[in-house]
Amino acid sequence: MRRWYVPLTVLGLGSIGVVLLSERGRNALREFFARFGQASETLEEWSSDLRHELSSIEATLDRIADSLGPHPEMGR
Repeated sequence: MRRWYVPLTVLGLGSIGVVLLSERGRNALREFFARFGQASETLEEWSSDLRHELSSIEATLDRIADSLGPHPEMGR
């Protein structure tokens, strides 16, 4: 495996260089970062929905726990 470290490193660095130096690669990176900026808004909405859903689940579990109540005879 060690004999592959240098060739893989050279291949990886070469690929990064091609992306950064070619017009097509730079355009792809610009588009990626533009979409990444828009994704944060979507993630915030999703996070808010998830928090609401988790609080609903928590309230339901609290109601279930209250309805069960303590039953001392169950521990015997």
